[in-house]
Amino acid sequence: MKKNIFLALKGVAMGMAEVVPGVSGGTIAFITGIYEELLNTIKGFTPDKLNVLKHEGFASFWKAINGQFILYLFGGMALGLVLGVFTIAKLLERYPILVWSFFFGLIVASVWHVGKQIKKWRALEIVLLLFSAALSYYITIAAPSEGPQELWFVFIAGFIAICALMLPGVSGSFLLLLMGMYQYIVTDNVKALLSDFNMDSLLVVAVFALGCLAGVLSFSRVLSWTFKNFEAPTLSVLTGFLLGSLNKVWPWKHVETIFVKHLGEVKESVVVITEKSVLPGNYDVYVKEGANIIGYESANTYLIGAIVMMLIGFGLLVAMDKLSNSEN
Repeated sequence: MKKNIFLALKGVAMGMAEVVPGVSGGTIAFITGIYEELLNTIKGFTPDKLNVLKHEGFASFWKAINGQFILYLFGGMALGLVLGVFTIAKLLERYPILVWSFFFGLIVASVWHVGKQIKKWRALEIVLLLFSAALSYYITIAAPSEGPQELWFVFIAGFIAICALMLPGVSGSFLLLLMGMYQYIVTDNVKALLSDFNMDSLLVVAVFALGCLAGVLSFSRVLSWTFKNFEAPTLSVLTGFLLGSLNKVWPWKHVETIFVKHLGEVKESVVVITEKSVLPGNYDVYVKEGANIIGYESANTYLIGAIVMMLIGFGLLVAMDKLSNSEN
């Protein structure tokens, strides 16, 4: 029972992480020691399992698909997603520097955690590390697009987002943001479905879920194969993804470009398109009245609080690492 509770808590952490653009649930899975079991469990969903159900009964089928692992982990993830939609989003609005600082410390520790598992760094691992770090960094500075809201693109968005979930350091929610689908999927439909049920939102969420299902069943096989045959290169790529993603979760950012949404001739809202990371001493924020930006002013950097939150994030990872080792 204790093991199942810890598994559910890991699922909650994964679900909440996926709500934050820039933080990957795959990172949480990796640092808590369930990453490879997760990949192998997903990969194990094959048609022959139905024969087990038919000829040997439900108990054998449940064991064959690692049902207890699925129940507690994905049940926890579902709870984490709901909590994240209604809590972390609010915290990011009110205390962005402190929240980003926590995740920055968590990911710094994750780089150490994943990298130390490579026993010997050869030239190949170093090249893959640098390449994946550069790719991950580029993703963090890419300007979001305005994605179409047709169901076929909702399916593709689900496929891509779930693949990112399985890659530590690559955030599924951030890729949704880049595709211009984060607001449409998370706020306009998932949150709307949870608070005010309607068939239109249900259809969008169902198509998105089908895309996620297709992505997870296919990409898990790819990752499982690379881990089995090329463990050190795969770990170096994952370390690079984590390293490059640090730019996204850096707490102090300055807005570079914005997009002003109009409702007819009236400015409806301002959406931040691109940001750049700055040192705390150069941090300021844009000030707006309604949808009008009227200038920039110096802002509280929360430097001491940010350092404390970074240390908490780092310490939490170390604690989870030790807990995972004690379970094994």
